[in-house]
Amino acid sequence: MMPSIKPEPIPVKVKVILLGDSSVYYMLDRYDPDFGQLFKVLADFDSEIEREPGGVRKYAEVLSRIAQEEDLPPYDRSAVAGLAEHGARIASRNSKLTSQFGRVADIAREAAFLARKAGRELVEGEDVENAVHNTKSRGDLPSRRFREMLADGSIQVATTGGVVGQVNGLAVISAGPLTYGIPARITASIGAGSAGIVDIEGRSQLSGAIHTKGFNILVGLLRNLLRTDHPLAFSASLAFEQSYGGIDGDSASGAEICCLLSALTGIEIRQSFAMTGAVDQKGHLQIIGGVNEKIEGFFDTCKDIGLTGDQGVIIPLSNVGHLMLRQDVVDACARKEFKIHAVETVMEALEILTGVPTGKRGEDGAYPEGTLLHTAVERAYEFWIKSVARPTFELDGFEGEEEAGDASDEKEADAEDEEQGVSGL
Repeated sequence: MMPSIKPEPIPVKVKVILLGDSSVYYMLDRYDPDFGQLFKVLADFDSEIEREPGGVRKYAEVLSRIAQEEDLPPYDRSAVAGLAEHGARIASRNSKLTSQFGRVADIAREAAFLARKAGRELVEGEDVENAVHNTKSRGDLPSRRFREMLADGSIQVATTGGVVGQVNGLAVISAGPLTYGIPARITASIGAGSAGIVDIEGRSQLSGAIHTKGFNILVGLLRNLLRTDHPLAFSASLAFEQSYGGIDGDSASGAEICCLLSALTGIEIRQSFAMTGAVDQKGHLQIIGGVNEKIEGFFDTCKDIGLTGDQGVIIPLSNVGHLMLRQDVVDACARKEFKIHAVETVMEALEILTGVPTGKRGEDGAYPEGTLLHTAVERAYEFWIKSVARPTFELDGFEGEEEAGDASDEKEADAEDEEQGVSGL
């Protein structure tokens, strides 16, 4: 055997820098006892910058550098503005621009290609808009298939008329870095019983933890809205129709509570509207993600089926600062062919969806007659009466209660006491 060669050590001075997600850093710091000693300096880089003149100027500087290094035509003011707008859409946060310049740079390169193809020496805003459109159209196969199934009736979504216990929710699907919004038909059924509210997605093990939490918050909100002097004795179920994959997130909880109250009261919901927003136990609508994609998804559905001028979307008021919609949606809103309602509470959303005043509790704790929640309280009382009433039956020509042949004085007294308790509420 030849002896192994062992070189002598030489002094080396190096600096090691690790780049990665914060989750990877915290995982290494947790499981490797030497990691904290080897890498003592942590620098967090934000994925967003402020949407103000200084932030837009940074976009212009990045575009100038890319144009110089890659021999691209220069970008005019409208092109810089278009890329900044696209960066705001990617960030999807109020007064923020994305600092993920890799995605923005790809759009910039394609816009430069389109400008050269058109024989222009400057990249204009139109080129940026076309580049963004091309990027989406290349990866929108799931969205196109969904719209085709809507058009041929394979997937049922109504955009006109009114239906009891049915509402259009909004969901998002992803294709790589791209996100598309689609409507989701949510239905509810209700009757007397003691099963409570059943989440069919949860029972089918198709819902994630966040959706389950949102559903449980919905149940708490229902108790807070009704606040009856008797137990809520009914059996109800909620389902996302024609959904066969897993769902997660709580952004549909606002639509679900509206759907449930519609089923409870028998009041129709306008199918010309879709709704998104998470609720808390006090009825406030809370911020959700993907608001632009969700609005555009329902707009595309209404456009495919036929715009009537009565269609629109209900979103949380806190999402208004995140709106960065396509120009065709903005134009349709300006022509009053499509509407966007931003609301703070579920009660406001219910009035838009049903056209019936929701009602506010008076000093006596009751809702005014003729309001939606007054009807809901009355129906809840009716269901409770049905659930505690003793069933009657006939056996060989004998009418009795509960058990055949058992009509003792004691049971009759119990029945009288219970009837008095019911009538006293």
